[in-house]
Amino acid sequence: MKLELSKIGSPFLMELKNEQGNSCLIDASSAIGGTNQGFRPMELLAGSLAGCISIDVLNILKKQKVEIQHYSVRIDAKRKDAVPSPFEQIHLVFELKGEIDLARLEKNIQLTIDKYCSVAVSLDPSISITFGINLIEK
Repeated sequence: MKLELSKIGSPFLMELKNEQGNSCLIDASSAIGGTNQGFRPMELLAGSLAGCISIDVLNILKKQKVEIQHYSVRIDAKRKDAVPSPFEQIHLVFELKGEIDLARLEKNIQLTIDKYCSVAVSLDPSISITFGINLIEK
């Protein structure tokens, strides 16, 4: 994996690009002078966790031939009040619509968090990763 980070604005606005040419803007908190023109790094980390888990879960559902009409994840991340201020808890709420076996989905999500998601296993083990599921009725 090769990425490039370039400062494109003052004081902290940066653009992150991957080898395929995709990009995303990164900025600092307005509390230290950021201009709210991009994601903050910790937002990207929490979003990356949800994205990684989602790719695995959606892939499992596809292999199980489960058709999904709606899929989204809400992320609620809590950080320690310290310097540095790492995450202490990340709670994910998965919202799905389709013919889904709730018990099987719970098992798949937990297995993904514990074993398959590269982002989850890269995080400090002291970070509590929890989840809930909201199945949308037809």
